[in-house]
Amino acid sequence: MSIRHAAIIMDGNGRWAQQRGLPRIEGHRNGVKRVNEIIDTAVEQQLEAVTFYTFSMENWQRPAAEVNALMRFLSKYLKNEMERLHALNIVFRAIGDIKRLPSGVRKLIDKFEKLTMENTGLIVTSALSYGGRTELVHAVQNIIKEGIPAEDINESVIGEHLYTIGIPEPDLIIRTSGEVRTSNFLIWQAAYAELYFTEILWPDFGRDEFIAALSEYENRDRRFGGLPGKGKK
Repeated sequence: MSIRHAAIIMDGNGRWAQQRGLPRIEGHRNGVKRVNEIIDTAVEQQLEAVTFYTFSMENWQRPAAEVNALMRFLSKYLKNEMERLHALNIVFRAIGDIKRLPSGVRKLIDKFEKLTMENTGLIVTSALSYGGRTELVHAVQNIIKEGIPAEDINESVIGEHLYTIGIPEPDLIIRTSGEVRTSNFLIWQAAYAELYFTEILWPDFGRDEFIAALSEYENRDRRFGGLPGKGKK
């Protein structure tokens, strides 16, 4: 099966640092370095989209010092990589409750999205201040505000009001660090996604590990409720 969209729950930065006797923030610093490697590999493998679970709604509950450091890393990444990714013909999008982010981060996101909106290559999405349940709540609120009659609401209408409109649904959800849950990530979009869990911590998850996950996906049989063998392409 060919894969169009891989979505990644980047987990294990803190444990990676702890194993090395380092502050948690060093795990996040090293985790950021892996993002470009995965993006470059996604381009190489001709994926249409890759989505990173960068900062969840629940992450706001972490200590202020850690949250502030994460925002600094994010700002630095956006500043440093914007032009390089634009040159790769990448389309950048951020999804989530973006208004909760610091104003400086919001401005960089807006600049990055506008810079790349006419590009035609890989769609790179960063889920920031994101929660799948919150996304669905926002979708329902907007449907009600638009006055769409109840009898006209269907899956397509809901899909058109999600943050991810215009992005293909994920074929594969990858989670690093050995945890085996999806943690409120793309809960509507991932209804039929294949799940891939690995013990590897995010700062150690590079090109080879990503390709291994893509290769395993290629050998699976997505049935979509059908019979065995009917889901292969």
